[in-house]
Parts: sequence; structure tokens; C-alpha cells
Amino acid sequence: MSFTRQLSEMSASELNDAIDDTNFPQAHILSRGRNNSVCSTSSTSGTSSLADRVVPPLEETVASGTAMGMGMGMGTGPGAAVTSDEIVPTTNRPRLILKSTTSIPENDGTQPLTPMTPRTSATPGHENCTFHHDLELDHKPPTREALLPDMARSYRLLLGGLGENPDRQGLIKTPERAAKAMLYFTKGYDQNLEDVLNGAVFDEDHDEMVVVKDIEMFSMCEHHLVPFYGKVSIGYLPCNKILGLSKLARIVEIFSRRLQVQERLTKQIAVAVTQAVQPAGVAVVVEGVHMCMVMRGVQKINSKTVTSTMLGVFRDDPKTREEFLNLVNSK
Repeated sequence: MSFTRQLSEMSASELNDAIDDTNFPQAHILSRGRNNSVCSTSSTSGTSSLADRVVPPLEETVASGTAMGMGMGMGTGPGAAVTSDEIVPTTNRPRLILKSTTSIPENDGTQPLTPMTPRTSATPGHENCTFHHDLELDHKPPTREALLPDMARSYRLLLGGLGENPDRQGLIKTPERAAKAMLYFTKGYDQNLEDVLNGAVFDEDHDEMVVVKDIEMFSMCEHHLVPFYGKVSIGYLPCNKILGLSKLARIVEIFSRRLQVQERLTKQIAVAVTQAVQPAGVAVVVEGVHMCMVMRGVQKINSKTVTSTMLGVFRDDPKTREEFLNLVNSK
């Protein structure tokens, strides 16, 4: 009977009872390349291999007092004997044991492997990991630098698609250089607000406006993968907490060093400052030059894009907003 057919004949409750999620999924860790092989089962006295045992037909079931049927038998007590037609796991939850009538070929490397245990962002040690897949592929590289070989191969294909010779002297190392440059351009994906602030939030009896203006900004347009650059001005009204001045510039780096649009970048900076010090208000103005408008498309080399986000009193109080804009525009 085929593997797929066996699963389809099992009810939802039987599947739930049969699957031991401490080593998920059982169906993918059957010993590959063996006939009539099943996974090993741990007992109180040690681990015994069940690979050579005969699995009874699916039609055979056991009494309701035993945990499950569908291809496995169980004793009714801890001292029950195991025959050639029985399997006696002593764990609390039964494992899914499926009969294999045909040999399972060895993986030749072209098929994705399932991880021995599911890893998610809730798994200890993986809380900040962004490289998880839905049990279809094994765990992705834990560092972005591990992506360099694949990225370099992609750039090499791109050069070939442009009609260039990737093996000529000037282009031999270009794929690797381009891959490293792209990782640097998008290094903001590896950073988070808590790490960047590094505790540089201080109690201070100050409730007047703080403005840091003309912070240089470089980012990548997510629509064309070409740069846009400019300057950022940030103002906030403290509520007895101030932020280290350099941290405002670092917040700009977090969100600008990603694939971006200027409108979203402006708001992300404002929200991050709000999260950092809970001020009475935050104002952010970004002025940018977009190479997607300069070197392609309409090719307007003198055009600039200005975006702003006003939160709290900067949105509600026109005088506060005007004071900020006057400070930003002053030379």
C-alpha cells in the first residue's frame, strides 16, 4: 500500500494521536534506503531499533485500551511480551509508524530535507532568527554572510544575461564584490532598535524641543534596486527622557540600509524614536534624490522628494510644528 494512501485512510483524530511532535515529522525520518523500516523508539531501559520488525497490516487494530492501531500493536501492561507482529513503545504518546512496502531511495541532494525538529522563532536560541521555513526546508543560514555564495552565483548569471563574459579579467571577482556590497547596502536587516540604543536613554528634566538635522542618508529603492540618498532631520519633545544624540543617526541607519520607499522610511524613523523615549511628539523630515528618477525614466536630475511625519504635539499644535520646520530650514 502506498505511503500517501496510508495517510489518507487515517482519520484526523488518529493522525493527531499517532504523531509524536517531539521528533516531527516521523514520516520523513524513516530510515532511507531500507525495506520495512521504521523509526527507533526509546524505552525506559534504552533505545531499541525497530527496523527489522514486521509491521502488521493496516487492517489490524488493537483494543481501545491500547493506544492505537493502524500498523502497530501495543501491550496492555509494562510487562507485555513483544512478538514479531507487535511493537511496544513505552513513551507517553505513540509514534506514527507507517508500513513501507517499497525501498525509499537515498536523497541525491536535489530534494529538500525536513529538519529533525521544527524550528520557529519561539524555539530557544532562535528568537531573533529570520531564516525559518515551514518544515519544507532545513534551517537557513544563521548569518547573512552565509548567503554570499548564492548571491555571487546570481550576479554571475546576471552578467551572462547582459551578454558579458564573467570570466574576463575585469569581471572575475565582480559577482563576489557585488554580493558583499548588496549585503552592506541592506545591513539594516541585521539591526534592531534595542541593540542600537544600547541603553543610551537618560532621565533628564528637559521638556524643550531637541532637533538633529541634516543627517546623511543612503538607501535602496525597492522598486528598481538603485540608490536614493539625501538628509534626515529629526525633532522630538522629551518627557523627562532624552536619547543620546548619535542614536538618532543610528536609527536612520537601521531603516535606511534596507530596500525602501522614502514614505515608509520617514514614518519608521518617527515610530522608532517614539518607542525609544516616549516623547510628547516626534517630527521627521526627509529630503531625498532618487536615482530611479535621475538616471532612468523621466531623468529629472534636479528633482528632490520631501516627506514628513508628524506625531503627537507636532501634529496637533501648529505652533510647535512651525517652530520645528523653522529650525530645520534655517541655515
